[in-house]
Amino acid sequence: MSATSSPGGTRVAGHSRTTRRTTRASTAVPSPRPAAKGAGRKQPQSLEAAPAQETRAPASLLHRAAAPYYLLLGATLLLLALGLVMVFSASSVAAFKYLGSSYAIVAKQAMWVGIGLPLMLVASRLPVRAWRAFAYVGLTSAVALLCLVVFAGTEVNGNRNWLDFGGPFRVQPSELAKLALVIWGADLLARKQKLLTQWKHLLVPLAPVGGFVVVLVLLGGDLGTAIILIAILGALLYVAGSPLRLFLAVGGPVLAVVIVMVRQKAERLERITSWLDPSMDPLGAGWQALHGKFALASGGWWGVGLGGSKEKWGTLPEAHTDFIFAILGEELGLVGTLAVLGLFGVIGYAGLRVAVHAADPFVRLASAGVTAWILVQALVNIGAVLGVLPITGVPLPLVSYGGSALVPTMLALGMLLSFARQPRRR
Repeated sequence: MSATSSPGGTRVAGHSRTTRRTTRASTAVPSPRPAAKGAGRKQPQSLEAAPAQETRAPASLLHRAAAPYYLLLGATLLLLALGLVMVFSASSVAAFKYLGSSYAIVAKQAMWVGIGLPLMLVASRLPVRAWRAFAYVGLTSAVALLCLVVFAGTEVNGNRNWLDFGGPFRVQPSELAKLALVIWGADLLARKQKLLTQWKHLLVPLAPVGGFVVVLVLLGGDLGTAIILIAILGALLYVAGSPLRLFLAVGGPVLAVVIVMVRQKAERLERITSWLDPSMDPLGAGWQALHGKFALASGGWWGVGLGGSKEKWGTLPEAHTDFIFAILGEELGLVGTLAVLGLFGVIGYAGLRVAVHAADPFVRLASAGVTAWILVQALVNIGAVLGVLPITGVPLPLVSYGGSALVPTMLALGMLLSFARQPRRR
């Protein structure tokens, strides 16, 4: 085998490959592969990669920092609009019969929405320090109004939990107490954050003061609102890091109080028995529960259409307040009820996102408290209409008629919107 020299290197006889001397630059950087035919052209996207990119886009939208803000705002406005439509539909017959105009009740609701929207907008622009400054003032005012209810309250539907100021202005201080308790409890626990590993700092003074507010509400006979207040306290303690054994220890006394309250009044006991078996007294205590189910069953998949409800013609009590979900199911069907559940789910998701990513402990606690308030109240109301929970008389947030419940809820959501604009924890 002979070798011949060449200018570019050494060629070995019998082999077609040519070995060339490599330069220092070529050893440092590998030489690129020869360009394939048509390399300069744009290659077509593979069929397998296309769906992955399409599914990645919605996920990236949900993970943006501003996503909770727009989700909260959109779900709130949609529920408010749906509430106005359903209040008009559910109340038109009763309003014409008792007030002489089919628009009388929805006009009041529109007035409360008109008051609540600017307040929600202002609340969404307030800084965190403004909410914390309101903590003790708000709680003191709420407790004073609740004490006034005990001595000078107006009784409505068996519950003495209203203050009547004449005209359309009738206030339910227990609704204001929800917002006040959220803000005060979050501020208190945020200030004591480094001491919360000790039970005495975790529970005192939150548990005694919160318990006092609950007792004042129970003195007015409002068991439903008391349950919501207890849920708010539970959410605050849970986010603050309370152990499970604490909830187990407190759950027993709370259940005992609820049982005593139920047995203390015949109307509440009738609600429990009618919940267990509405057919036992179909013309009495079980009337509302049965007709709520009749309304839902009549709606089917798509409903009978807006304004087409039969139950609102005096058959279903409280059709535009506590049982508006039944009329909604009758007129808009299963699809409409699932849409409402989905909107509350959006509020819950966005509120928890704000709480989880909050850098400020006060924001984290207050966001969790507001989210628990709205979700638990919605579940208690819808559960009562479906028959899976006893009827407690709490309204469906943002949908049921009533300014005393609507305006504080809109303020709370405005506060949640302001928190959604705060810096996030990384």
